[in-house]
Amino acid sequence: MLAAAILAAGESRRMGRPKALLDYHGKTFVEHLAEVTRHPRVGVLLVVLGAKAEEIRSRLRGMDPARFVVNGDWQSGQLSSIHAAIRSLPVGETEGLMLCPVDHPIISSEVVVQIIAAFDSSDKAIVVPTFGGRRGHPVIFRSSLYDELLAASPDVGARQVVWAHRDDVIEVPTSEEGVILNLDDPEAYQRAMQKA
Repeated sequence: MLAAAILAAGESRRMGRPKALLDYHGKTFVEHLAEVTRHPRVGVLLVVLGAKAEEIRSRLRGMDPARFVVNGDWQSGQLSSIHAAIRSLPVGETEGLMLCPVDHPIISSEVVVQIIAAFDSSDKAIVVPTFGGRRGHPVIFRSSLYDELLAASPDVGARQVVWAHRDDVIEVPTSEEGVILNLDDPEAYQRAMQKA
C-alpha cells in the first residue's frame, strides 16, 4: 500500500492565518487534500501539524484523530514534517509515500490517480506531476528512499533526494495548473480562488 501525508505544520506567516484551514469550495485545504487522496492504493493518510496544531486539529474534528501527527520540530522546515510522517508509518508496510504540501491544495483526484498509476506501472523511485514542463506536487517517493529522506540536509530538503536520483524520476504531465500553484500569501490565494 501507499501512504499519503498532508504537510501542514508551517506557521503560515505570509498568509496571516493557518493555510490548513483556508476554504476551497466549502472545505478546508486539509479536508480537500484528504478527499482527493482517497484511493484504493492509499492505506495510510497522515496530516502533519506543527504551528497552531491544537487550533487546527480542533477545527478538523470530522477527521479521524489517528491521522494527525504533530511535528514538534516544525520550525526546522518542511523536511522535518517529512521526517515526522516517515517515522509515523507502519514499519515495512508501505511501498511509497505521497507528499502533499498544504500550500499546493488545488489538485484533483484525477492527478492522484495519474501519479499512482505511473508509480504502479514503473520501477522508478520518484513520481512527479508536471504542468507546462514544470514539476509540481504531490510527489511520490518509493519506500527505498525513506532513509535518504531522513538523512537529507535540512537546508536542501527532499530536493536533495530528487537531485541524487535524477535518472530515477518519472514525470507525469497533467493539464492541471494547480500542481505548480504555491498558495503562500493572500494575493496568491485570491488569484487562485478567482480561477477556481
